[in-house]
Amino acid sequence: MNWKKATGLGLATIVGVSLLATACAAPATSTPTSAPTKPAAAPTGAAPAATKAPSAPAATTAPATQPAATKPVATAPAKTSFPEKGKAITFIVPYPAGGATDIGGRLLCASMEKELGVPIQVVNKGGAGSQTGLTELAGAKPDGYTIGFANIPTAILIYMDPERKASFNGKSFVPIGVHVLDPSAIGVAANSPFKTLKDLVDAGKAKPDTIRFGSDGPMTDDHLGIYLLEKSSGAKFVNVGFDGGAQVLTAVLGGHIEASFGHVGDFVSQVKSGNIRVLSVLDNEKSKFFPDVPTMKEAGYDAINSSARTVVAPAGTPKEIVDTLSAAMKKAMQDPEQVKKLEDSGLTLRYMDAAQSSSFWAELETKSKVLVDQVRAEQKTK
Repeated sequence: MNWKKATGLGLATIVGVSLLATACAAPATSTPTSAPTKPAAAPTGAAPAATKAPSAPAATTAPATQPAATKPVATAPAKTSFPEKGKAITFIVPYPAGGATDIGGRLLCASMEKELGVPIQVVNKGGAGSQTGLTELAGAKPDGYTIGFANIPTAILIYMDPERKASFNGKSFVPIGVHVLDPSAIGVAANSPFKTLKDLVDAGKAKPDTIRFGSDGPMTDDHLGIYLLEKSSGAKFVNVGFDGGAQVLTAVLGGHIEASFGHVGDFVSQVKSGNIRVLSVLDNEKSKFFPDVPTMKEAGYDAINSSARTVVAPAGTPKEIVDTLSAAMKKAMQDPEQVKKLEDSGLTLRYMDAAQSSSFWAELETKSKVLVDQVRAEQKTK
C-alpha cells in the first residue's frame, strides 16, 4: 500500500468516539529515534506544545479481531514494596522529543516522581509512527519499572493493519490511565497563501495530489484525518509521514510541505510565536486555545479527530503495581503546578482511571474494526 497518498483507511471518525469520562514531568535524558516514515524532504527539529480535547461521533459496533487491553479492576492500591527506593522507572515516549506527546509526558512524569518518591526517566523511542517504541514497551519486563505512552487509536490501528506486522496487540498492554485528549487541527506557515481551510480544499480540488500534508506516520489518527477531509470535501492531498509532530512543523516552516495535520497541542507555542496559522480544529467545540478558529463542521466538512494519550504497562504487570501507578498518576494530575504547565503548553487534561481507560480502549478497538472493514471493502471495489 502506498502510504504517501492519503487514499487508504478512513478511520478518523473513531478518534472522538464516546469520551464520556472526565480527563485526566522533570525532563530526563532522551534518546530520540527520528527519520520520516515516508520519504519527505524534512529536517529534524523541535517545536510545538500541546492542547485540548474532543467529542464523539456515533459508530456501529462489531467484534474486534484484536483482543482489547487487559482490564484492571478499579480498587484501592494494595500494599506493595513497589517502587523500591532509589530505583528509577523508565517512561517510554514512542515519538521524538519536542512534540505534544513528549511535552505532556515529561510534565506528567515530573509530578508522578513526587508521588512515588523515585526518579522517572523519560526515553524517546520514535520510529514507524510510534510502532518502534510500542514494540519495546510491549516487550519490557512487567515489573512496573518500564511504562509509557500508547496513543490511541494510533496504537490500535497499527496492530490492526496486517501490513505493519506488529508484534503487539491489545492484550500486550495494561492501561494505567488516560492523561490528555488532544483534538486534531490543521496548520500552515504564517506566510502561507492559504488563509482558510476552504483555500486549502479548493487547491486540493483544482490540483489533486499536489498539496502535501505532514502527519505523524502511516495508519495514525492524523493520516486518517486527512482521508476523512478528502472524503468530506472531494479534494485529494498527498500524505507525507514523519515520526512526530515536531518534525512535521519543521517541514512546514521550512517550506517542504504545505500543511500540517497535527493536534492543537502541537500548534499553540508556534501560533503564539507568529510562525503558524491554524485553519481548523477537528472537534465539536471550538478550542479555548484558538477561539477564533472554526471547527471542521463550521467550515462545512464532517470530521472529528483526536488522540488519547494513554499511560500503559506491559501485560503481566501485577495488579497491585498497576494500582500504585494509577493512584500516583491521579494525584499527579491534581497537582496545580502540572495543570498550569499543561495549560500553558496548550494541553487540557482528560483523566480516565485504569478501568475507564481499558473500557475506552476496547470501545475504540471495536469501532475501529468496523470502519477498517468498511474502508477495505470500498478499496476492493475500486
